Amino acid sequence: MIEIKNKSIKELETLAQKIRDRIIDVVSRNGGHFSSTLGAVELTIGMHKVFDSHYDPFIFDVSHQCYPHKLITGRWEEFETIRQFGGLSGFTKPKESQSDYFVAGHSSTSISLAVGAAKANKLNGTNKVPVVMIGDGSMTAGMVYEAMNELGDLKLPVVIILNDNEMSIAKPIGAISKYLSKLLAGKSYQGLKERVDKFIRNNLPEGSLYLAKRFEESLKLITPGMIFEEMGIDYIGPIDGHDIEEVIDTLTLAKNFGKPVIVHARTVKGKGYAIAEGQHEHWHGVGPFDVESGSFIKKSGAKSATAVFSDALYELALKDPKVVGVTAAMPSGTGIDKLMKEFPARFWDVAIAEQHAVTSMAAMAKEGFKPFVTIYSTFLQRGFDQIIHDACLMNLGVTFAIDRAGLVGNDGETHQGQFDISFLRFLPNMTLVAPRDNKTLELSLEFGANLGTPCAIRYPRGSFKELHFPSTPFIYGKGEILHSGVSNIAFIGYGAGISRAIDTANHIHKDITIVDLRFVKPLDRELLKQLALKTSKWYIFSDSQKQGGVGSAILEFLNDEKLHIELTSFEYDDLYVQHGDTKLLEESLGILPEQLAAKID
Repeated sequence: MIEIKNKSIKELETLAQKIRDRIIDVVSRNGGHFSSTLGAVELTIGMHKVFDSHYDPFIFDVSHQCYPHKLITGRWEEFETIRQFGGLSGFTKPKESQSDYFVAGHSSTSISLAVGAAKANKLNGTNKVPVVMIGDGSMTAGMVYEAMNELGDLKLPVVIILNDNEMSIAKPIGAISKYLSKLLAGKSYQGLKERVDKFIRNNLPEGSLYLAKRFEESLKLITPGMIFEEMGIDYIGPIDGHDIEEVIDTLTLAKNFGKPVIVHARTVKGKGYAIAEGQHEHWHGVGPFDVESGSFIKKSGAKSATAVFSDALYELALKDPKVVGVTAAMPSGTGIDKLMKEFPARFWDVAIAEQHAVTSMAAMAKEGFKPFVTIYSTFLQRGFDQIIHDACLMNLGVTFAIDRAGLVGNDGETHQGQFDISFLRFLPNMTLVAPRDNKTLELSLEFGANLGTPCAIRYPRGSFKELHFPSTPFIYGKGEILHSGVSNIAFIGYGAGISRAIDTANHIHKDITIVDLRFVKPLDRELLKQLALKTSKWYIFSDSQKQGGVGSAILEFLNDEKLHIELTSFEYDDLYVQHGDTKLLEESLGILPEQLAAKID
């Protein structure tokens, strides 16, 4: 643990530079979150100067900006392993350190956590002060306002640092705004306001109280903190989030309030590494790069599934003006940025608002459009109720294009795309589809666009393996036999699982039947019945959770049909998959083709 409490401002400024140098060095070699974490260095130092991370809950929203916190809290040497298999997580993780209060990876949960912690503190009779660091991007999600609504009512002591690096909160109106904002939240003003309110209530007629309140409100109107003040949360700012002395002074003031307060800090993304400074989306999460030039070290390889999706959806949109789409703060990550540029009236980024994204597209489907919700598997979880209530219940033609299905590697437990089949398969009216390669991905999008009922299409991070089978259009509920073997063994694959099935078969000296399921809902029951006449051992290959997954669907079918088949699923076991290189993760899960081949009887 780096000692912070007794350091001078000059020493803390030196430490800030040392932290930045360490982050730049390690991330340039390993990859990781970059610009946001560089921009939060001084704010993090201020948090540790004013609060105690072993006592006060330190809550980082998303926590992609937590690298300085990790370095300060005893993980300087181990930081070399950030996001590597068996090493440090790229997010906060209590198993790593007592200073990490909560697991985080998705946005906009922090203030709710702080409210819960503050309630517990009150019941336990402790004087802990939850301190939150949340970015302005996370402020676009409704959960933040649900939490602030209760917090403003309860008036429990919570300090919220709003790390504003996008100018998405109202711009300050010069020096007078900054002065008035501090004045409104300062001790002297708050004390004066309480005394004046009490005097007016006790001594002056009702009309005077009205005038006094109007005067106070007129001051708030010229400050960017009006929305927070109206919710019952005091506001200080904006302050310079890179001025350590100002950060410390402001956090000290906020801590002593004894009630909820937002500290609005202006910061620069990528601070300290000039090439990344400013609003450059591609510096948010990076792979290895050359520090001197800022050039990324490119890996040669096949076209990514995301790029294939983007190009295919673009072609559909050119042909059909009814094709529209939405993403939730991931335009480049999902490939929809290309369509937003070419068709700005038909494709939208709604920010971190997955629930809104789903429901708004349900309405567009009702109006006769063909909407695509383009989203990572892990983030689709956030719109689950809306999928049930607004898309499936109405049986509307919304297509969910699920990127990053399966293992995603270094982002770890909060981001692995392992659950989408399990939580979508039991929904009435939902169709589940998975392509096996680039061409079938293109065909699946055409199928989804014209289906007219809810449909989810999953595809992996990175590239499909090139397969050499003829690609035929998708027919509702119909699978394909890719190879008819003579043994009693059948490999049943779903999506990217097909390539693993084929690779596994290549390690075995038996003529194995290979089936591309194509649909896990509905299943091709006739194909499976015919398969049961020729084979007696089925092995399931799918990059998904075992519980409620592809194997479960087929077991339900076998039970319904009273068929006696020996079935083994090679889907993921009942656990959260950790972070690390994808091949190392597959090895740890025992699902490399050579490992699976050894399990085939």
